[in-house]
Amino acid sequence: MPDKQLNLSSLSPAQPREDRKRVGRGLGSGKGRYSGRGIKGQKSRSGSHKMPAGFEGGQPIGPFRTYTQPVNVRDLDRFDAGDEVTPETLVEKRVIKNTRTDVKLLGVGEVTKKLTVRVHAISASAREKIEGAGGTVELLREPKVKKVRHRKAKPSAEEPEATAEDQPEAAAEEAESEAPPEETEGTEE
Repeated sequence: MPDKQLNLSSLSPAQPREDRKRVGRGLGSGKGRYSGRGIKGQKSRSGSHKMPAGFEGGQPIGPFRTYTQPVNVRDLDRFDAGDEVTPETLVEKRVIKNTRTDVKLLGVGEVTKKLTVRVHAISASAREKIEGAGGTVELLREPKVKKVRHRKAKPSAEEPEATAEDQPEAAAEEAESEAPPEETEGTEE
């Protein structure tokens, strides 16, 4: 018997192929009710499950910075006594990678050298350790001041409440303060 001749009609794969699992075709498909996508949400919808790397849905896009680059006091051992510590010198000493983010100095570790530190923010313990070693601290950016909401003071028990006799006088004072100022008559030419 002659060997089979190789042509397009006699080609077959080296290993038998298995059909892919057809998800989303009911409970009998082997993937169940939700087809392996879980319940609800953006990634369960059709066509929307491919997001770019680093995508965080629903986050506002803005120019405000929400994080800082932490640097510990122990990392300042690389500097000599009397040196100036700035974001640029931290990059030179390879403590941080770049100056694009603000630098905050934290108080982990000890410092024994007198240093002049200029960073964007500093913790209270780090400031205490640097100043304790004879160094100085300067902030490159003023710290944010939290707004204080003033609440109306509740009347204390010591103050007597207004009596009927006091009320007409108070009402007359309020009326005077709310009245518009009187206009002065000028000469017309």
